[in-house]
Amino acid sequence: MALPSPAAPVGLCLGGLDPSGGAGLLRDVMTLAALGVQPMAVCTADTIQNGQACLGIQSPPDPLPRLEALAPHLAPPQPWGVKLGLCSLDPSTFAALAARLDALGPAARIWDPILAPTSGVGLHSSAGLRAMAATLLGQGGWVVCPNLPEAAALGGKAADPSALSRPWLDLGAEAVWLKGGHGPGAEVEDFWITPGAVLSLGRFPRLPGERRGTGCTLASAWLGWRLLGRSGPDAAAGAARFLRARWEPAVRPGEYGRPCFAPGAP
Repeated sequence: MALPSPAAPVGLCLGGLDPSGGAGLLRDVMTLAALGVQPMAVCTADTIQNGQACLGIQSPPDPLPRLEALAPHLAPPQPWGVKLGLCSLDPSTFAALAARLDALGPAARIWDPILAPTSGVGLHSSAGLRAMAATLLGQGGWVVCPNLPEAAALGGKAADPSALSRPWLDLGAEAVWLKGGHGPGAEVEDFWITPGAVLSLGRFPRLPGERRGTGCTLASAWLGWRLLGRSGPDAAAGAARFLRARWEPAVRPGEYGRPCFAPGAP
């Protein structure tokens, strides 16, 4: 009788359900699985969405019972971590969810602070995003990975990575992974910023065209690499390499909508 295989690390994804699979929880699951990490998921925003646009965002059922059902999986000996993405919970439910996550003690935590899907309806105001940040980041241990517009929503100066990151660090972020894909020019540069240092993760040629789910892919790949033993900055650099390696084989299911990453191993 074959013995069970050693348990893989568990990546718990909290985020929006994009039924088309181009972004959100389904994209997180595909990314973690490609890296050999066991994905689990709890919906924190229910979207009406296809490959062209997000047409609506609704509040999902209470996520706390679903998290409690998963809690026995989130324990030693295997490491586990959490990624938070799109979230339409009311403030009290969000606070309760954040507190329970903190009590469960994930080994790695990353928040992709989404103001709105790239194409379609909006979700958070700057004030709403700041309130979420104050609730979540004050627990400690969280990496936050905004793009440039999301980072600026908290009042930073767009020309200066340190200034853009300062409000997030002041609210308690362990580190800010500032993604440069929305910046100008022919090159993209990400930064890993802590209270004591600003580290460039390298400059790379901007890839042509667009892909759906880049933010989800980067954050969930970071979680996967972090759970597989890489440091925070190395996991961020590895996530960016993962995305660049997957850029070319894009798909448009049914030949409709904007292109997304093809499924499969890296």
